[in-house]
Amino acid sequence: MTHSPVHVVGAGMAGSEAAWQLAQAGIPVLLHEMRPLRMTEAHQSGNCAELVCSNSFRSDDADYNAVGLLHEEMRRCNSIIMTIADRHKVPAGGALAVDRDGFSQAVTAALRAHPLITFAPLELKILPPPAWENCILATGPLTTPELAEDIRKASAEDSLAFFDAIAPIVHFDSIDLSKAWFQSRYDKEGPGGTGKDYINCAMDKEQYLAFIDALCTGEKTEFKEWEKSTPYFEGCLPIEVMAERGPDTLRYGPMKPVGLTNPHSDKRPYAVVQLRQDNALGTLYNIVGFQTKLKYGEQQRIFRMIPGLEQAEFARLGGIHRNTFLNSPKLLDPTLRFKAMPHIRFAGQITGCEGYVESAAIGLLAGRFAAGYEQIPPLTTAFGALLNHITTGANAETFQPMNINFGLFPPLTDVPPRLGARERKKLYSQRALADLQNWCQLAQAA
Repeated sequence: MTHSPVHVVGAGMAGSEAAWQLAQAGIPVLLHEMRPLRMTEAHQSGNCAELVCSNSFRSDDADYNAVGLLHEEMRRCNSIIMTIADRHKVPAGGALAVDRDGFSQAVTAALRAHPLITFAPLELKILPPPAWENCILATGPLTTPELAEDIRKASAEDSLAFFDAIAPIVHFDSIDLSKAWFQSRYDKEGPGGTGKDYINCAMDKEQYLAFIDALCTGEKTEFKEWEKSTPYFEGCLPIEVMAERGPDTLRYGPMKPVGLTNPHSDKRPYAVVQLRQDNALGTLYNIVGFQTKLKYGEQQRIFRMIPGLEQAEFARLGGIHRNTFLNSPKLLDPTLRFKAMPHIRFAGQITGCEGYVESAAIGLLAGRFAAGYEQIPPLTTAFGALLNHITTGANAETFQPMNINFGLFPPLTDVPPRLGARERKKLYSQRALADLQNWCQLAQAA
């Protein structure tokens, strides 16, 4: 049987996964990517699945963490993103983190090598015409203003938007290890890890309070007039915005000192800055949780106040960009079709899911739906819970981007009322993987 090609617009995490799922199902794909013809504010290359912020896919614990569960569900559905991530993992405690360049290069190579995927560079400025009978828009949170405006017109409502920020990256050989040390929180080992996967920089109370003051008073980038009403996404706040919420906010957030022991001092750290390996060579480390809108000169001045980073050399400084997403519960049907133009499906962060893995997961589902398999994954799975949130489960009046979490799953039944939270998470995961197996078997039969 011959099939008309499916047009996939955007070769980020979601578009790459959607294209792969279609091709693996025997459907030819035309993959359209505007980079490097037109670059975005955050990307640095024309590669597929380029990671523009963190290099972490977050927890890989499939038993007790909803993100780790989503990892496992994707692996069981032959995800190209997870396959390549596992091959290019770097130490990150209990998290799955990747060498960002090796990862994106490998995804690009795999897609280019597939006989059913054709790269067709294109900057799409308007919504695809009906002649594109089957297409997936995975243009991401950095959708061009022209296309975003056309989507807005077609949806008959204003586009939603929020600011997302990028953390700085430091050269390893510029970190002073006479002050910093290697240790994962609670010495936890993870994918490719040893229990000593992070570089830790301790602060005493005086140093911490001076650092907080510098963050709050440092010069920040100015927003354009049209950006001033755009809110931040709570899951990726700039470090200085968190600091402005109170002097202890960071000590209970990305700078919490728990689970760590400073070998250079017998005093317990008042706060700790962690750096995570960013590439396979171990030559680059990103400052965890330090997304920022500080001006470049201020970033260097303030971040060199951190003990161990006094002579830090930065491979990349932090930044901030405006992200766009749909009011998906109002605009999309349960199989991600755009209700106003049913030949179009949306996938990835533009749908209002948040995070690399979540974006790729929605791309995986969009690819399968576009290939003709439209059986909705069970709500009890991470796939189903996430899909439900962005299509029918969330309140369209208050919709905001969200990561996968167990709060999106239907409650457990027939469990002891005093069962602890950890045990409940294990039961959520066991139920999810059992129900996923049934869904996968139905997909194979179809």
